[in-house]
Amino acid sequence: MHRNLRTFINQLRSEKEIVEIHTEVDPYLEIPEIHRRVISEEGPALLFTNVKGKNIPVVTNLFGTIKRVDMAFGPKPEQLVKELVGSIDELMPPSPSVLWKKKGMIKDVLALGTKTVNKNKAPLLETFTTNVNMQDLPALTGWHLDSNPFVTLPLVYTEHPDKQEHNLGMYRIEIKEKNKTGIHWQIHKGGGFHHYAAEQKNEALPVTLFLGGPPSLMISAIAPLPEAVPELMFSSMLMGEKLSLAQVDGHPHPLIAEAEFAFGGTVPPHVREPEGPFGDHYGYYSWAHDFPVFNVDKMWKRKDAIYPATVVGKPKQEDYFIGEYLQRLMSPLFPVVMNGVKDLWTYAETGFHALAGAVVRESYYKEGLAHAFRIMGEGQLTLTKFLMVTNKPVNLQNFAELAEGVLERFLPERDLLIIHDTSMDTLDYTGRKFNTGSKAIMTGLGEPVRELKRTYDGGTISGILDVGVFCGGCLTVSGPSFEEAPDFAEKLLENGHNSFKEWPLVFLVDDASIAATQAEFLWTTFTRFDPAYDVYAKSTIDRNRIKYEGTIIIDARMKPFYPDVVETREDIDKLVTDRWDEYFKKLS
Repeated sequence: MHRNLRTFINQLRSEKEIVEIHTEVDPYLEIPEIHRRVISEEGPALLFTNVKGKNIPVVTNLFGTIKRVDMAFGPKPEQLVKELVGSIDELMPPSPSVLWKKKGMIKDVLALGTKTVNKNKAPLLETFTTNVNMQDLPALTGWHLDSNPFVTLPLVYTEHPDKQEHNLGMYRIEIKEKNKTGIHWQIHKGGGFHHYAAEQKNEALPVTLFLGGPPSLMISAIAPLPEAVPELMFSSMLMGEKLSLAQVDGHPHPLIAEAEFAFGGTVPPHVREPEGPFGDHYGYYSWAHDFPVFNVDKMWKRKDAIYPATVVGKPKQEDYFIGEYLQRLMSPLFPVVMNGVKDLWTYAETGFHALAGAVVRESYYKEGLAHAFRIMGEGQLTLTKFLMVTNKPVNLQNFAELAEGVLERFLPERDLLIIHDTSMDTLDYTGRKFNTGSKAIMTGLGEPVRELKRTYDGGTISGILDVGVFCGGCLTVSGPSFEEAPDFAEKLLENGHNSFKEWPLVFLVDDASIAATQAEFLWTTFTRFDPAYDVYAKSTIDRNRIKYEGTIIIDARMKPFYPDVVETREDIDKLVTDRWDEYFKKLS
């Protein structure tokens, strides 16, 4: 497919999937708000050619619809993954007849990888300087409480200091000074592992930051690949051909020949500086914390380089469509990597890590729990906060279908497991301590044990102002805020006992009307509770076993110690509204 950003933009032009905005726009808050309004309507990609104070154009919303994601990669990657998975049994062990039968697939696989090209065939090398000023980039400030402009589509390349392995990850880059940025390596990411290994040797870690290049690179950097799978190989698979690299004397890493920018430098050992706040993809601000710094000392770029960017915030944003594609692409691999896991989905509406659902095999009692543990131990899935599994075949993308499949089989004394004091996604603040929280597994296995109610007729409950039905067996209820009544969930467990007796799962929220849509329900609930603190149920302790009974109530109200929700500043909202026709007066 596309070898660089330019061919993709040209295709978007030919398909009328991109709009060029020639009016002067500000990368501080204005471009992000335009982007958010367009993506909320699943509108086109945006190319800003006149960026205030900068001489570099900005392109955003490249992957903001399913159609554009499919345009970027075509059907071949999905076909190849399915064919590879479907051929495993035939190829183990291989035979001449089977190899001949699969020669087309084998040819496609052998065509993947990387290739080194001459410097004159590497557009990235058109311009080089050691007089780098990162502040010349048209980096966006997405939200008004962000500490600085951030590079939001960074491709951060590192190599392990001792092993022959690389990592290409998308770790946000805060532009602090001319030659210094923050680098947001989270606890479960490959670049962070490489930096940790370098620090143990008291060595600086060489880093190359790429911007642009083949669209496949941006997807590969986000993909939750196993540590042993090289991102450059995965990118090649998405492209359907070898990825072009260039070698430069004195630089320790290969350079992506078709990238728009590359910045070289080092991350020193044992140096930490405040990074953030930043309005992130959970829809909240992540607070300032100490993170490593990236000292930049060289830059390569195309002469007419284009700066790619995205904007994150409350779902659905661009990362929603990227995540959906990756899960669609990789889902055939789950039964191979995790035998007994038939289907798996993480929910972008919750920031991905807060909620996952799975369909598993249940051929003997509680086999499904073993598969749940397997999921919770796999790569980035280890940071899953809440996992729901069932053996009933359901469409996992429809969360109500999954929830009903679980709840009609759910017995709390048997099927709820809360795991205390575990690692937490860095961006999830519900655990009350940075990088630390708890997890829960809710299983619904075997045959149904109840018929789910779908309408609420339990009458009024003291303190409850509104009741919503999200799906069969699951209610949302709203009453006093957490600040007004922090112990209200515990009281509700007693006072609402009879009203809730036919509802196995109840969410206490600030506004019960969120039950109307999946996106609002998932974002408002699963990003606002920690299982160890906020799950309420009657329970007894039998030796070392906690036995829950009756309705499970989850307190998903906003807590005063949570970060602020990201919201557009009032003056920026008015500015963009007033200028809207001006932006789009010359469409191309």
